[in-house]
Amino acid sequence: MSPAKDPELNAAANGETGEVANVDKIRDILFGSQMRDYEKRFSRMEERLAKDAAVLRDDLKKRFDALESFVKQEAESLGQRLKGEKSERLEALKELARELRDASKAFEKKLSQLEEEFSSGQGDLRARILEQSKTLSADIQEKHRTINTTLEGEVESLREDLTDRAALADLLAEMSMRLKKEFNLPEK
Repeated sequence: MSPAKDPELNAAANGETGEVANVDKIRDILFGSQMRDYEKRFSRMEERLAKDAAVLRDDLKKRFDALESFVKQEAESLGQRLKGEKSERLEALKELARELRDASKAFEKKLSQLEEEFSSGQGDLRARILEQSKTLSADIQEKHRTINTTLEGEVESLREDLTDRAALADLLAEMSMRLKKEFNLPEK
């Protein structure tokens, strides 16, 4: 059986509905004014919360937009500073490379200059050594001639002395004979 066809069930259902309605009336009588007051308060509180939430949402959105804008500005500023520093460093690096090339060229120039001076100095030194060698050779030859001349003179003197020795020997021999009385003088 369906509930619509059963009159007892319909009456019971109507009775229950009537009871619920009666309970609502009693509640309305007892607590109605307080409930309406609470409902008004709750609805005002909901409106205020919704309004505060909307204000808070707008405030947060503004703050997030400001923060996003600030972060973008700072990122752009940092990007610009990085680009500036990069270009400055590249310029400094180019300048350093140029100075290094210049220093290298100056070093090579000075080195070739020193090599030339060294070669020139070697040539001068060789010329001096050759000149002194010639001078020493001439001095040595002169000394050799002087020594030879002196030596020859001494040899000649010794020869003369030798001759005098022979005469001295003859004289001593003659004296010895005279002392022995063995020497006879030639008669004239």
